Amino acid sequence: MSDTDGQVPLPDLNAADAPAIDDVGYNEDEQASRVAADLEAVFDVPVQVSAVLGRSKMDVGELLKLGPGTVLELDRRVGESIDIYVNNRLVARGEVVLVEDKLGVTMTEIIKADRA
Repeated sequence: MSDTDGQVPLPDLNAADAPAIDDVGYNEDEQASRVAADLEAVFDVPVQVSAVLGRSKMDVGELLKLGPGTVLELDRRVGESIDIYVNNRLVARGEVVLVEDKLGVTMTEIIKADRA
């Protein structure tokens, strides 16, 4: 058996009759469905999503005095973006919205992760 048995010859991409990149034979919809199919194994993996409106620091004594109707001052202003965490990692910022009679969050900015 020679080294070339079973090998498919590759086209010369520098040739004048080489196909254009756009003529490869797939479109973005096919690629997106292929990526979705590749990720299907992780679709059922549970994640914790948290939307943080703000934070406040206090002593335990102050915490024990809190009751229904107590106003708790947070470190954010009205209208300021909230932080969205997935598994305790900041992934986005967003705004609070009202959907029917429930609160929701609209993502306005995706935070790029630093992979060091």
